[in-house]
Amino acid sequence: VQLQASGGGLVQAGGSLRLSCTVSGRTFRGYHKGWFRQAPGKEREFVAAISVSGGTTYYANSVRGRFAIVRDNAETTFYLQMNSLKPEDTAVYYCAAGEHGSFYYPNSYDYWGQGTEVTVSS
Repeated sequence: VQLQASGGGLVQAGGSLRLSCTVSGRTFRGYHKGWFRQAPGKEREFVAAISVSGGTTYYANSVRGRFAIVRDNAETTFYLQMNSLKPEDTAVYYCAAGEHGSFYYPNSYDYWGQGTEVTVSS
């Protein structure tokens, strides 16, 4: 069972990136899905999540209005579209899937991708 995050890179402030999280080995239907990030020297923090039904999305205040989490209909891939990027968005981004608990906390997620690095230059 794997979650594979990809799409990170170096971008100038104001630019955009789309991160992808591809599922393999099993289906994650029935799981909520989310993105977290961890900057150097900081704790992992919630970025965005999408509910099991796909009908509700949740965002950290720092990214609301700039980022969007979406998933494909087959639920084999979900994405984080990041627009208007800022230097403070620089971090390693992790995708995750979980069955229970609050979307906002890492311990509510059972499966994690390996992380993809995003660097935003000023």
